[in-house]
Amino acid sequence: MGSEQVEMGKRPSQDASKVIQEQNTHPKAQMSEKVNTQTLGWLNAPPNACCFCWCCCCSCSCLTVHPAKEEKTLTTSSEKQDEVDTEQKPALTLEEAQSWGESFEKLIKSTEGRAHFQQFLKFEFSEENLLFWLACEELKKETNRTVVEQAVKRIYEDYVSVLSPKEVSLDSRVRELINKNMQEASSCTFDDAQLQIYTLMQRDSYPRYMNSSAYADLLKSLQQPNES
Repeated sequence: MGSEQVEMGKRPSQDASKVIQEQNTHPKAQMSEKVNTQTLGWLNAPPNACCFCWCCCCSCSCLTVHPAKEEKTLTTSSEKQDEVDTEQKPALTLEEAQSWGESFEKLIKSTEGRAHFQQFLKFEFSEENLLFWLACEELKKETNRTVVEQAVKRIYEDYVSVLSPKEVSLDSRVRELINKNMQEASSCTFDDAQLQIYTLMQRDSYPRYMNSSAYADLLKSLQQPNES
């Protein structure tokens, strides 16, 4: 009987010890589970998530703003539209290609003519002349003042600045006019420079293109089999 009382006396003490041990270990298990959950959330977080939103906080802007993807989507749509326009464009004919030999104006006003002429200029390392002329043509079509000012700055940096690898050849008089016009940018800022580059291409590059094997091969490829 005394032995049973001793055993009964020990049993509550052991049970209490077990309860205390469970209470001490249970929070750790919860903490471990919480850490594991957070760690899993961090591993599954988007690659562009900041260090404060690895817990998948939906309010973080880095999880919702994706300008690069949107820009890429817009670019892709534009490229697809260009492909459609190219497919709908009528094929180049022998008559049109031959008309380029009549004048430089007919060549440069032809979409196909400019494309073939640009390839020739690229071979001669003077493609920037045509690109500058085309940029000035686009500038003349713009009426929004803010857009005009931005375009003028971009054209100057790309083709007029001595620091640009695509700098066109302009004399000092025209450069002084450009610097003066830059004080109040407009769609006519580069008119004198555009005329000078047009004249340069007309007198120099155009005759060489007309006598080049590239133009001769183009005409030959457009000829009908019975005309060969």
